[in-house]
Amino acid sequence: MSELFLRTLRDDPADAEVPSHKLLIRAGYVRPVGPGLYSWLPLGLRVLRNVERVVRDEMNAIGGQEILFPALLPRGPYETTNRWTEYGDGVFRLKDRRDNDYLLGPTHEEMFALTVRGEYSSYKDFPVLLYQIQTKYRDEARPRAGILRGREFVMKDSYSFDVDDDGLRAAYRRHRDAYQRIFDTLGVRYVIVSAVSGAMGGSASEEFLAESEVGEDTFVRCLESGYAANVEAVVTSAPAALPVDGLAEAKVYDTPDTPTIATLVDWANTVDLGREITAADTLKNILLKTRKPGGEWELLAVGVPGDRDVDEKRLGAALDPAEYALLDDADFARNPFLVKGYVGPKALRDNGVRYLVDPRIVAGTSWITGADAPNKHVVGLVMGRDFTADGTIEAAGVRDGDPSPDGAGPLVSARGIEIGHIFQLGRKYTDAFTVDVLGEDGKPIRPTMGSYGIGVSRLVAVIAEQHHDDLGLSWPSSVSPFDAHVVIANKDEAARAGAGELAAELDRLGIEVLLDDRKASPGVKFKDAELLGMPWIVVVGRGWADGVVELRNRRSGEAREIAVDGAAAKIAAALAS
Repeated sequence: MSELFLRTLRDDPADAEVPSHKLLIRAGYVRPVGPGLYSWLPLGLRVLRNVERVVRDEMNAIGGQEILFPALLPRGPYETTNRWTEYGDGVFRLKDRRDNDYLLGPTHEEMFALTVRGEYSSYKDFPVLLYQIQTKYRDEARPRAGILRGREFVMKDSYSFDVDDDGLRAAYRRHRDAYQRIFDTLGVRYVIVSAVSGAMGGSASEEFLAESEVGEDTFVRCLESGYAANVEAVVTSAPAALPVDGLAEAKVYDTPDTPTIATLVDWANTVDLGREITAADTLKNILLKTRKPGGEWELLAVGVPGDRDVDEKRLGAALDPAEYALLDDADFARNPFLVKGYVGPKALRDNGVRYLVDPRIVAGTSWITGADAPNKHVVGLVMGRDFTADGTIEAAGVRDGDPSPDGAGPLVSARGIEIGHIFQLGRKYTDAFTVDVLGEDGKPIRPTMGSYGIGVSRLVAVIAEQHHDDLGLSWPSSVSPFDAHVVIANKDEAARAGAGELAAELDRLGIEVLLDDRKASPGVKFKDAELLGMPWIVVVGRGWADGVVELRNRRSGEAREIAVDGAAAKIAAALAS
């Protein structure tokens, strides 16, 4: 440690919000360079390389072949798939001296498809599985939480190519199994959830989420069945349609000063409507404008029960790849038929506004909603009798206690950090680039693709989030920068010499050792050892004179004395077990 390029810090960085961000900087693993940009210092780089090794070993074990694409990519392939436009502000774009457009690669489906098209021409060449571990770039609007959400990050992305869908499903299963082995080896607590594919395209899609209170992803699960899904992927269990016979006719009421659901419910309970009214009896219509890539803005109304808020992630996933924005005052002024706070289905229909509703709004359900005039609402408006919609949309928030889509019980929510995502892409990209090969019958066939990503650098932060305590980091042995941290806590020269010999012997036995030979106080050394988080700490201290050293388990805090004679072999055996 007297030679190691390392400075530990006493205090948390001022802008650090989550434990991994605080500890990785305090322990000298990374250093910030700019918003969302970090340098990897020696200890941090060793952890990163260890994570890469685990990932690489498992990818090779399922037949993956590693390649490496440039991060700087031409516009053309992304123009072909329309993702040059779809990515919007999310990518870094630049021009060369000849005014040609480039981007810094956020993902590489296009390049993998083009590469296979350029190299392979027969069904005999398949299946093929290619992967890379490479730096990616995304222009995050709000980079935060250190390396959990940065603008530059390391990913493993692999792509399977098969001549039929059975091959794709088999490749998907192999990746799914490999991912579980990877995360188990890394000591990560995770859950596999159903997900949406988004801009990636494709059909089957699952996310691997590391359970964490600081996670930006919300997922839900059913404890009775094991069902789990990202909130964007939850499919609402729609109730059965109800008969409309015998229902009272809809009636318009004066409802002064009721522009919100809360004020509307208060009013409704001052009128004799035959029962107590709650927010769930009201129909809330949210006005948006949407725009497909390269298209014009169009009006869209989304109807949800009044006791539900729109979840922006679910809404965004449902509308993807179109972007959306809530209407502002200028938009309402341009469309005077939209009476803010009192919009109802009639004005939407009469003016050709596309209207999508929550799946719970089924035929025969009766609602209190806007009557398209200031201070007026309609009571008893029945879906299927008095109004219809252009379709349904999964936009309302998912709550604890909602029924699981598999019908097994209620849903409960939790938070997680996305660490892996697997997709059955299908032929979206091979179609885009006409990746055809000759089949067994001599006719052209088009391969189908799978896409499989792991956030390699993010995993360093995830492991730090899940493996730390009040004293510092506590790395699993699979990724720790060193296997053991030998601390010289004795000024006696014989003890110092003995510690050096012990470290050298451990090294000869294949144990990677960090030796704290600094002329610092024992207290400083112990604090640093606990902060740095090697899984085992060997203390050469007062016991040296009595012929013993101390072996501490960083995670459990348990310590035991080991005789100096043969200590290296005994320590190596303890580490191996």
